[in-house]
Amino acid sequence: MTGHTYDSVVVGGGPAGATVATELARSGRSVLLLDRGGRIKPCGGAIPPRLIRDFAIPDDVIVGRAVAARMVAPSQRAVDMPVGGFVGMVDREVFDEWLRNRAAEAGAERRTGNFERLDRDPDGCAVVVYVDERGGIEQRIRARAVVGADGARSGVARAALKGAEQTPFVFAYHEVIRTPKTDDAGFDRSRADVYYQAELSPDFYAWVFPHGDTASVGVGSASKGFGLRESVARLRFRTGLAGCETIRSEGAPIPLRPLRKWDNGRDVVVTGDAAGVVAPASGEGIYYAMTAARYTASAVEDFLVSGNPKALAGARKRFMRANGTTFWILSVMQHFWYHNDRRRERFVTMCADRDVQLLTWQAYMNKRLVMAHPLAYFRIFLKDMYHLLQSRG
Repeated sequence: MTGHTYDSVVVGGGPAGATVATELARSGRSVLLLDRGGRIKPCGGAIPPRLIRDFAIPDDVIVGRAVAARMVAPSQRAVDMPVGGFVGMVDREVFDEWLRNRAAEAGAERRTGNFERLDRDPDGCAVVVYVDERGGIEQRIRARAVVGADGARSGVARAALKGAEQTPFVFAYHEVIRTPKTDDAGFDRSRADVYYQAELSPDFYAWVFPHGDTASVGVGSASKGFGLRESVARLRFRTGLAGCETIRSEGAPIPLRPLRKWDNGRDVVVTGDAAGVVAPASGEGIYYAMTAARYTASAVEDFLVSGNPKALAGARKRFMRANGTTFWILSVMQHFWYHNDRRRERFVTMCADRDVQLLTWQAYMNKRLVMAHPLAYFRIFLKDMYHLLQSRG
């Protein structure tokens, strides 16, 4: 099945892959979107207003609106942080399929199958080899450009990029449950709860995120051997959610930092989780995956027009230019504040500060540092240093 050559084959149909396919198809390119059926990533499902605006997400895809976040310290002290607007909540099963359908409506061809390997035809053209899930038959597809958007343990990245298998991960696990009544167990459909407690995660956090009629209860940790399922069970028991119906459960690795190189210098480029674009400290991935995908689609288009493989490197350059500072700041935060429960306690205390709340949510909602309040940044710096010194004392 190597007669036809697509302009691009996109491996992986999550937010990144579906977005690349949509952008390229809208540009008039022949695109094949290859997705592994039935795979749902464990995810809290939060999307900021910036994503909703930039990617034209309709209201009917958003299953919940969180207007506040509750940060819970090791001491069980809870700090409520008003958002000053709302954060959209999506169910990845529904959201990802909607994105794939949008790609198809734009002109991308959809297929379902498991990626096996990358080959080359005698003329040097890249060939994506996959196994058709319906018949178990190996298929071969020629592509001028291959985009790997197949998750944190990307088969495309491992096949084409040296050192991709050495990316560090946080392992995430969540259970999607039937939402209880609003007045049961203090559950609030309009609030996202985040738990900074070593008992629930020694190096990351646990969460309860509302999704309308369902909720995501999950935890992340990079500590090998830490019992993620047991942690979620403890959290559900503690929050009165143990008796709620479990609809499904999922687990997957989440990359901790972007890859140093996203392309092979020839005709393959990776994006989304496959490129490691998950925000440190928060674990936020949807916005950054779709943003990286847009840069990736632009780089692939430049490559297809010019024939110059160096154009593919533009995806990473543009993404890091726009988001590198944010990723660095969040990485520093994670290193210091998630180190032990003493520091976590101080971190949650900081979250009660109005300056912190104002600038945190403005930056999150709009995905940019808010420079209109320089004195507030200075005050936050002083408070941050104070709490850090206290946590070391």
